[in-house]
Amino acid sequence: MRLGVLDIGSNTVHLLLVDAHPGAQPVPFASHKRPLSLVQYLEPDGSISDQGQQELTDFVLEAWEFAARHKAEDLLAFCTSAIREAANGPAVLARVKHETTVTLQELSGSEEASMTFFAVRRWHGWGAGPILNLDIGGGSFEMAFGQDELPEVATSVPLGASRLTRDWLPEDPPTAKSVKDLRRYIRATLKPAVREFDGLGRANVVAGTSKTFRSLARIAGAAPSAEGPYVKRELHASDLGIWTQRISAMSSEDRLHLPGVSEARARQVLAGALVAEAALEMFKFKKLRICPWALREGLILRRLDQLVFDGPLEPAPHVAGSRTVEATV
Repeated sequence: MRLGVLDIGSNTVHLLLVDAHPGAQPVPFASHKRPLSLVQYLEPDGSISDQGQQELTDFVLEAWEFAARHKAEDLLAFCTSAIREAANGPAVLARVKHETTVTLQELSGSEEASMTFFAVRRWHGWGAGPILNLDIGGGSFEMAFGQDELPEVATSVPLGASRLTRDWLPEDPPTAKSVKDLRRYIRATLKPAVREFDGLGRANVVAGTSKTFRSLARIAGAAPSAEGPYVKRELHASDLGIWTQRISAMSSEDRLHLPGVSEARARQVLAGALVAEAALEMFKFKKLRICPWALREGLILRRLDQLVFDGPLEPAPHVAGSRTVEATV
């Protein structure tokens, strides 16, 4: 079947179409996305502006038409912290449904953390043992730990890279004082969240998901995405500390010359690095592995698990001539 997943995040809005069936690895068929930082459209009262709502609605319509044109049989549409924490979140969801007929499922912070963990577990398998997963989004930071497919603890804090940049790092490049103040705020916010993991045991694998972690690993020397998802990529705390210091002295224009840093994320990569640095320090780990699967893949796999599968106990027939196509906007 062809399944569409519409992800309304804090930094981007993204439709991913995959071909899959229960028990199979989802194969990307097509992708349609646009940079859209809903956090930047927040009014002083915390509500998403009319312009932000219109940008969102326009994209949802584009995504619906794109999915229909490519014959998607099912569409999962969800949103995360940008709408979840907006003062007018319910009104935004109602407007999107009224103008597009698409119902966006609002994931809670713990649901977001749990589904991302679920994808990481499926990627690494049971042989990985206990996993701690860290995910830095635009509006929030998710953490989850467990030995099973779903985590024992899954939590979310408002430490997204875009949110922190807007609230704490207005200068470009940032001042030493603003960086110091942000470090203090991150640690104070993380401290009670990290305590929730006390007594759960030690993780065998610390995984990092999200574009922010991939960018930081690439800056620190990890292989580029062009080498494929199966290349081992790690981010070491020692390298992260060095690069965090360097990035803090750079303007966003200078950061564009770093590997793995796009124009859309150049300003917020420092805030992401500060969160990653603090998390590794407070969880007392020296490195993490980059996992290519995250929230979207978790929801896809969960949806496939829900399908009734009564077929024979034999391999699925191979479809000759199948190929992967990517159309990115």
